[in-house]
Amino acid sequence: MTAATSEFVKRAAIAVALASLAFLAWYLRDFLLVLVGSVLVATLLELVSEPFVRWCRLPRWVALLIAGLLVLVAIGGSAFLFGTQMSSELEDVLSRANSATTSITKTLQNSQFGRLVLSHISGEMPSLSSLLGDVLKISLHLVEAVIFIVFAGIYLAAQPDLYRSGAAYLFPGKSRLIAADTIDDIGRALRLWLLGQLIQMLLIGLLSTFAVWLIGLPSPLALGAIAGIAEFVPYLGPILAAIPALLVAVTQGLYPVLWTLVAYIAIHQVEGNLIAPIIQRHMVLVPPATLLLSIVAISLLFGNAAIVFAAPMTVISFVAVKKLYVRDSLGQSTSLPGEADAERL
Repeated sequence: MTAATSEFVKRAAIAVALASLAFLAWYLRDFLLVLVGSVLVATLLELVSEPFVRWCRLPRWVALLIAGLLVLVAIGGSAFLFGTQMSSELEDVLSRANSATTSITKTLQNSQFGRLVLSHISGEMPSLSSLLGDVLKISLHLVEAVIFIVFAGIYLAAQPDLYRSGAAYLFPGKSRLIAADTIDDIGRALRLWLLGQLIQMLLIGLLSTFAVWLIGLPSPLALGAIAGIAEFVPYLGPILAAIPALLVAVTQGLYPVLWTLVAYIAIHQVEGNLIAPIIQRHMVLVPPATLLLSIVAISLLFGNAAIVFAAPMTVISFVAVKKLYVRDSLGQSTSLPGEADAERL
């Protein structure tokens, strides 16, 4: 076999392998989502337990136990302290949003252009309460997956070296060390991304709560919580978070709508030009176009529900490509998130 033929066979084998991986990813898409969710849970526990290991010198299992308890206390405490108020405010948001939707529909029906717009909308416009009901129905079917995610994440956090070495052993002997290093690089990047994301969600939630309270909209806590949680989904989440706020503002008049629109645009301008660059400079920087295209690709491949995991899946793919292709295959120098910090340690 000549060198040219050998090279052609090698490239053809790589192309077939990549196509097979794409098909396998689609076929196992539900499993991959559970896997990514489990890794995120493990990363969260690792992130919370790290100060207890580093500064308090506690054993790892004790630090993980404390981290798990702190996460449970934070979730339970938030539900206890804000649950009643949050529930009533969410109901108020849904009620006002439905009223605003009905009012907008009636207004559109009174004009020729409005009737033209409505004629192009197939079926009856769904209310937010019906959409929420659909989400809750879907959530009930996802309870089993959530249980698997939580417990798998706990096991991953408890024995990371075991699963790291086990995953590395899936590769041939020469590639085993590279696979282990890549897993470490991905884990470090996910930890930095999650830390930055939590900081960003908190800041946006607080800014949104203060803004809608200053405007005078009802239920500022619920609207702020929606904005903070939606921040987990890049680009699309902030747009969706502004919709209930604007619908609530519609019930208050024209000026609240304008001020709400200005406030949300200003908040996310501050986020895009000040908060996110500062956080990403010290955490994980993924080019915006890469992230947007990844969201589209992941939603097409895994379904709309996978948009929640679009950012972490993009971070995983981004680091893997930089490490395995740009650095190891092409031999080009490229930095990986948190690599300098890891070398200092």
